[in-house]
Amino acid sequence: MCALFKTRALAPLPVMEPVASSFPEIDGAEIAATTYGKRVAGDFYDSLRVSPDRILFGLLDVAGRRETNQRVLSTAQNIFRSRGAEFFAEPDINESEAMVSLCLRLNRGLMETAGGVHPCPAFIGCYHERLGTLCYTNAGHTSGLLRDGTGIVELPSTGLALGLFSHATCEAPTVALAKGAVLLLVSRGVVEGKCKEVKSEDEEFGLERVKERLQSELGASAQAISGSILNSVGEFTCQPLVPDDMTALVFVRTV
Repeated sequence: MCALFKTRALAPLPVMEPVASSFPEIDGAEIAATTYGKRVAGDFYDSLRVSPDRILFGLLDVAGRRETNQRVLSTAQNIFRSRGAEFFAEPDINESEAMVSLCLRLNRGLMETAGGVHPCPAFIGCYHERLGTLCYTNAGHTSGLLRDGTGIVELPSTGLALGLFSHATCEAPTVALAKGAVLLLVSRGVVEGKCKEVKSEDEEFGLERVKERLQSELGASAQAISGSILNSVGEFTCQPLVPDDMTALVFVRTV
């Protein structure tokens, strides 16, 4: 006998490309980002105003190629924007605690969406316009580079990459940004860029070359610095197509 009712499989949810970030206006500062070539992997950056005095921004590197990690990328951006606006909204919050809460929520969301382990190194910062301070966390990401009048210092990892362990913890220190200070974030693809045709197989662009280029860009805008960094790595790799995303995000305190 034929069944009177037939079950119908649910249509899969659409896979959405993360929305391109439109950076907010910042009183006394500016932010910009540049990506070299076509995005093929999981680099993702975003920024938004989360309170009258605070700007949240981040650079994430979601594991996987673009054709397979779209759902995880979309989840990361949704959590970054919605929970970021929630956790940093009140004027008298403890920014470090808010940053830790955001990281924990991102970590859980990534693993739930992926159905298990899905690594995502991330550097997330919250700039306070009135105080000129930056609360940040570096979850297994390439070190941030902070340049001021005294030179360049690294902001190394403060915890494991997101998406690895369900109960991972992170730390969120705060640094002061002097007038003219520049924070540079680069993705793993920038540091690991190679040119096998000319150089030895193991020679990478490396963080030291990033530092050298950053030090030479005195007085430049955020957009000019991000473009200059990627121009230099593009020249080093000596190829129009790269095997991984290359992204540079720059924050400059102008006054």
